[in-house]
Amino acid sequence: MAPESNAVSRGPRVAPGETGDASLSPGEQVTAGLAPVALDEASTQIGLKTQLVRFVATGALSAVVDFGLYWLLLEVAGLPVNIAKAIGFIAGTTTAYLINRRWTFNAPPSRARFIAVVVLYALTFFVQVGINWVFYEAIGEGLWWRVPLAYVIAQGTATVINFVVQRLVIFRIR
Repeated sequence: MAPESNAVSRGPRVAPGETGDASLSPGEQVTAGLAPVALDEASTQIGLKTQLVRFVATGALSAVVDFGLYWLLLEVAGLPVNIAKAIGFIAGTTTAYLINRRWTFNAPPSRARFIAVVVLYALTFFVQVGINWVFYEAIGEGLWWRVPLAYVIAQGTATVINFVVQRLVIFRIR
């Protein structure tokens, strides 16, 4: 199988240093007769399929952190549903960001990117806690699947929003 690539070929690739152009940085390449093309856009260094697999794997681990803490705080500690969900969400999304930045999107630290992620996670926080609460209340008491079903619906919605925004916007920020 051919390696994944999102790059558009515009001619033969020439590595930095081979062109004699000292103005190229290590993260750039030049194609014959064209201007340098930046290769350090984090969201396109790794193919979409690979990013999806990594994002899902990271999401699974983060979901264990999120749901595990949510369930413990709700069922064992007796915290109110929205407080327990909020704390679980913060722990899970922190885990997800740290792993996704380095592994899924291969992105170096960036203040602008971090601020964008905080804004995204703040928005998805309200989306997720709100959806969780709606389904938690709608399902009714006494059903063993109340908490997991409300969680899965809320988490699924937030996951789609997070992947799309991170891939198309946040991890393209330098």
